[in-house]
Order: sequence, then structure tokens, then C-alpha cells
Amino acid sequence: DMVDMVRSYASGFIFTTSLPPANMAGARASISYQRNFLGDRQLKQINVRDLKSRFEALDIPVIPGPSHIVPVLVGDPVLTKQASDMLLAKHNVYVQAINYPTVARGEERLRFTVTPGHTVEQIARLATAVDSTFSELGIKRTTDWKALGGHANVGMPDAKPVEPIWTD
Repeated sequence: DMVDMVRSYASGFIFTTSLPPANMAGARASISYQRNFLGDRQLKQINVRDLKSRFEALDIPVIPGPSHIVPVLVGDPVLTKQASDMLLAKHNVYVQAINYPTVARGEERLRFTVTPGHTVEQIARLATAVDSTFSELGIKRTTDWKALGGHANVGMPDAKPVEPIWTD
């Protein structure tokens, strides 16, 4: 009886694919705000640059790319999962482990997404946590990949720098 009642009186809920007007108004207001206020987008890019430069200084192998996503090459599915688990359990850092079939075998990675809401202190703590995790698990660094001839665009000979999408 309950199912029949919902079917009869909630057809707008069951048979529509459109979002409620309040959700659409919120989405529209968000887009309008982002078009007119560049501060969040600029701060996000500054934070991305900060994290990438900290990782580079620590020899953490960042797969080059122009976007705000910071992919860190691990190159082993088991180590990638262990690193993700360790970062959460030991350092209170959640990061997505990306394994096959999302990426090719041997190109497993941790995918960090920096936001304008992250502080300099949080970014510094993250870099330290990743460095500690790489050391503890014996994960290859950029210099290790370079010694092997490079892999997944990390440590490649004669690699050209990748320009970010956003510039000053």
C-alpha cells in the first residue's frame, strides 16, 4: 500500500530527471559568483603551485600536468593502497588511490586535489606526511624513476616543463 501511494502521489519525484528549482538556483548563483570573483580560482592555483614545489623539493614524483590535480606516481597497486591507508590512519589525510583500470598498470598514483580552502600550514603538513609515508614504505622518488630512465612522464630525460592552465 505504501509503495502504491508513493507511485500515485509522488510522480514528480519518481518520473522526473530534472533537479529541484532550489538546487538549480543555487547552482546558477555559484556559477555567477565564480564568473565575477576570481579570488578563489587564483588562490587554488597558488596553492597548487605551493604543493607541487614542496613535493619537488622533497623528491616526490609528481606526474606533470597543467591542471589543479596533483598526481603523485607510486607505480605499484599494493604500495598505492598502503600509502593511501597510511596517510589516513597515521596523518589524518584522505587521498584517493588510483589503480588499474583507471590508470595503466605500473602507473598507479595518489591523486591530490588542492582547493582554495587549504591553508599554507595544511599544505606543508601534507607534504611532510607524504614524505614520511614514502620513506616508511620505500616508495620510489623522482630521482629513482630518473635513474630507471623515467616512467609516466616522471624523471624523463629532456622533459619540458608543463605550463599551468592559469598564469599570472
